[in-house]
Amino acid sequence: MLKGKVALVTGSTSGIGLAIARALAREGADLMLNGFGEAQAIEKTRAGLEAEFGVKVGWSGADLSQPAAVAGLVEYAVRRLGGVDILCNNAGIQHTAPIERFPPEKWDAIIGVNLSAAFHAMRVAVPHMRKKGWGRIVNTASVHGLVASVEKSAYVAAKHGLVGLTKVVALETAGSGITCNAFCPGFVLTDLIRPQIEAKASKVGGDFAAGTRELLADKQPSKQLVTVEQIAAYIVFLCSDAAAQITGTALPLDGGWTAQ
Repeated sequence: MLKGKVALVTGSTSGIGLAIARALAREGADLMLNGFGEAQAIEKTRAGLEAEFGVKVGWSGADLSQPAAVAGLVEYAVRRLGGVDILCNNAGIQHTAPIERFPPEKWDAIIGVNLSAAFHAMRVAVPHMRKKGWGRIVNTASVHGLVASVEKSAYVAAKHGLVGLTKVVALETAGSGITCNAFCPGFVLTDLIRPQIEAKASKVGGDFAAGTRELLADKQPSKQLVTVEQIAAYIVFLCSDAAAQITGTALPLDGGWTAQ
């Protein structure tokens, strides 16, 4: 379905981003991966995707906290692979603390990576999409782009901002063949959530399953974690022709969290 398209997925060396990249490669898209990690492991992932799906796969370790590096990442994908048709702003970082004890440097870092990086990537990618008359932008916004939780001031602010930014870009690109959407997952088993589960588990003798149930109990009525495969399948749908008139949305994948 996506043969001949180029997808740039930030934060794609693990977790949600890697699942999205795999799903897009399965549909024939060439990939530009981005993220940190051990060089040998990243190269194994990159080469493995190329071999498994028969697509071109590049990688950049661009630091998304730096605006110039974000712009350079998009331009590198254009030079290396011929364009950026699909942009998935997925990279994110987290820190939890009451606002009176929230470190200002953590605030700046979270806003920079979770919100500003998406702005800089879209700013540079949209002109390339306009030239082709086709583009798909998908922003990882989290359920915290729709509701709040305690001790997550920077994360909630960034994700609410990302939902608003998504709507603005959707309006500015409406009718151009470009769509811009956000998706808002609840708890997904990733490295971002694992410390919260482990903190709960420590109160019940280190039982990870019990810690998971306790974390989900107050928030996610399904009592089940969202899977990265479910998220990836939704992103593939948003890139399809069937989703050409879906733009400016922020869809929860949250097991009923925001229905409460």
